Amino acid sequence: MPPLFPEILAARAARTPDRRAYVFLGEDETEAAALTYAELHRRALAVAERLTGLCAPGDRALLLFPPGLDFVVGYFGCLLARVIAVPVNRPRKHRIQDATLSVIADCAPAVVLTDSTLAESARRNLPELAASAAWLEVDRLDPAPGGGFEPIACDAGDIAFLQYTSGSTAAPKGVMVSHGNLIANQEHMTRAFGHDADSTVVGWAPLYHDQGLIGNVLNPLYVGSTSVLMSPLVFIRWPLRWLTAVSRYRAHTSGGPNFAYDACVARAQKQGLPDVDLSGWRIAFNGAEPVRHDTLRRFTETFAPVGFRAQAHFPCYGLAEATLMVAGAGPGRGARTCEADVDALAARRYEPAEPGRGQTLVGSGTVAPGQRVRIVDPETGRPCGDGDIGEIWVSGGNVTQGYWRNEAATAATFHGRLAGDEDAYLRTGDLGFLLEGELYVVGRLKDMIIIRGRNLYPQDIEFTVQAAHEALQEGGCAAFSVPGPDGERLVVVQEVRREQLWEADRMDVVSSIRAAVTREHDVALGDIVLTKPVQLQKTSSGKIMRAAARRRYLDADFDLWAPRAPAPA
Repeated sequence: MPPLFPEILAARAARTPDRRAYVFLGEDETEAAALTYAELHRRALAVAERLTGLCAPGDRALLLFPPGLDFVVGYFGCLLARVIAVPVNRPRKHRIQDATLSVIADCAPAVVLTDSTLAESARRNLPELAASAAWLEVDRLDPAPGGGFEPIACDAGDIAFLQYTSGSTAAPKGVMVSHGNLIANQEHMTRAFGHDADSTVVGWAPLYHDQGLIGNVLNPLYVGSTSVLMSPLVFIRWPLRWLTAVSRYRAHTSGGPNFAYDACVARAQKQGLPDVDLSGWRIAFNGAEPVRHDTLRRFTETFAPVGFRAQAHFPCYGLAEATLMVAGAGPGRGARTCEADVDALAARRYEPAEPGRGQTLVGSGTVAPGQRVRIVDPETGRPCGDGDIGEIWVSGGNVTQGYWRNEAATAATFHGRLAGDEDAYLRTGDLGFLLEGELYVVGRLKDMIIIRGRNLYPQDIEFTVQAAHEALQEGGCAAFSVPGPDGERLVVVQEVRREQLWEADRMDVVSSIRAAVTREHDVALGDIVLTKPVQLQKTSSGKIMRAAARRRYLDADFDLWAPRAPAPA
């Protein structure tokens, strides 16, 4: 059996004790904190020792931290004590998010790991948890464990942590990720990314999210390299600081969702190119939301003058239920695309179109060795024929054990069966097809919009809407359908840019949206809702929560954009 993460951490601390494992950058871009492998091991052992006195193996520990390295210490402390870690989003403005409250109710934590900056306000906002669970401030622990503490042995099948789904379409569910799942997925990632001990990673994704935790924290430790981390809030405020960090630390690998690349382009167009050298950036991964060809093209064109190469683009696909990664482009290969006939797509088929005459789709790479991916008709459960678009089913050692204490959802999602195939498959809920070994993801099954018998992918509608007028916010659109007197009606909710709130003409914006959607998709919009900024709820990875937007629309609960009336002549 290959070594698990508790053993890997101990080996790193013994063999390369003084090598920096993690660096955390503050808002001023200086190194606010750092941990060597030996320091991380000592501090994690101290946490594990305290945990064994507070709870039993298999109990849950809520990880409630601000951005920083104390989260990493607490997480590894849980692994060493065989306690199930449950990462959650930190409170915002002294308020606990509804999703976090749902997680707490579902996992029933025995202990809360936090730090001294959050402990008091968290206890005040979670009085029931403050009374029922033990609380441990990780940053106040003595880093030298006493009494010769030995980590609690674990097996590959033991649950390492619960990765709660982001709740973009339903209530959060706790994905049970085992120690063996982690190692299987790390093998996939290491091969796909071409990582070794010299592959520095730069990341800003939240550490409670699987991309931040498994990609930016665990994989660098797995290969023995260094990870440079920054707060997601810093990225949101100053996107180009991400690229500054990539340049400064000569990162081999860094990435994020598609919107992150758009944000950098928009800021560079406004402020000018930063003083960076991106020629050493080998893997610019792009996942967690649909990858847009336009985004890749604009990012390459914008940052080629400072060394960025198109071959560094690394579209990938994964999900928490498969630990993280399912498919990826491969190092130095760049993105693959195909031109798809739009009418065929509406009929759930791929047919090639002439260049420039169809919709350009970006592939998510090839399936990692050790996994199997099948394209299956979601209604019949039968394998799709060549060119048919169906649900993506996955099997392999990285597919997790199911949902925490949710047998019905586990059976529905993790027990897909094909005739004549002994494997159980994970039903991802994502739609796609395979073309020459490349996986193309085209939408979500549950988000599919059906208007007069036509299948419409909401992300395609959203892309068209937000590009229809300069006043509209990128990444600020939700498309969905609602019942109408003559069938389903197509609705879009779109945020207006803050700087355009008093400048844009509402009728011009609305007519631009209607014209663009009719022209690109040959469908009429039933309703257009223009809102002020930051109205649409998003998941931790930046995905629009369409189900939440639909509910809010039906409740007439959006803060509508009402442009200032022109002054009288």
